[in-house]
Amino acid sequence: MRSLILFRHGKSDWDAQFTSDHERPLAHRGKEAAICMGRMLSQAGQTPQLAVSSSALRARATLQLAVRAGRWHCPIRIEDLLYGSSAEGVLSWIRSLDENPECLLLTGHEPNWSELAGRLIGEGAIRMPTGAMLKIDFEFGSWKQIKFGRGELKWLMPPKLICRSKAGK
Repeated sequence: MRSLILFRHGKSDWDAQFTSDHERPLAHRGKEAAICMGRMLSQAGQTPQLAVSSSALRARATLQLAVRAGRWHCPIRIEDLLYGSSAEGVLSWIRSLDENPECLLLTGHEPNWSELAGRLIGEGAIRMPTGAMLKIDFEFGSWKQIKFGRGELKWLMPPKLICRSKAGK
């Protein structure tokens, strides 16, 4: 079995100075949500064996904060393709992984994550708020085998359900 956790970056700071969308930073509540979600994943015993982030600043920062707060012990990579790619592009990238972790976490963006998740479980309608995580399980032994419509949604957790502060609002 393989598990995929999709992690949407935390709330970004639209008022900050940035030269491109790619360099837009996290807002304070986005940072709080990332920390909370990182801890939640550790407490649930569901930390990944490999964590990969979009190259966008807000996604990288979200993953770094979650890893530190949750004390995850896994390799971390940055992947340009996760910024702005289609569901097909991400699926193709997953299938091409050299590694075969039992649990893979990808940090990225909307609307791609909702579309990807919906297609992986069979054209379901899913909406991922900022800072949310969802987990999809596959009855395959290798990432090379995953297909659209073959995943089972195990959970979807928005930060406002578990974070005590206003991080998820």
